[in-house]
Amino acid sequence: MIEMTAEMADKAVKAAQAKARELNANMTISVVDESGRLVMTVRGNGCGYFTTDTSRGKATLSAALRRSTKAMIERGPSAFIQSLPGLLPGQVLPSGGAVPIFKDGRCIG
Repeated sequence: MIEMTAEMADKAVKAAQAKARELNANMTISVVDESGRLVMTVRGNGCGYFTTDTSRGKATLSAALRRSTKAMIERGPSAFIQSLPGLLPGQVLPSGGAVPIFKDGRCIG
């Protein structure tokens, strides 16, 4: 059951924008539902046009594996993670920056 709403995605985007300001970084933010379908993307001021695609790829992978992309990278390279961009071209990106969103212990995005 899809639980991620536009209102929830907007709240997540605003929290990520606040973190970007804290880090003094421009960032494009994407929120997907638990199936990896895009709910919302906001391109940061000064960010390149391609960042909407990379942001979505990171978000999709994080939701699919229910862990942050940073945690995946910190565990070290695995054949599985490294194979995903080839298996799912243009859909996932194993690069740091995405975190899953949980509600009541279940990943919703």
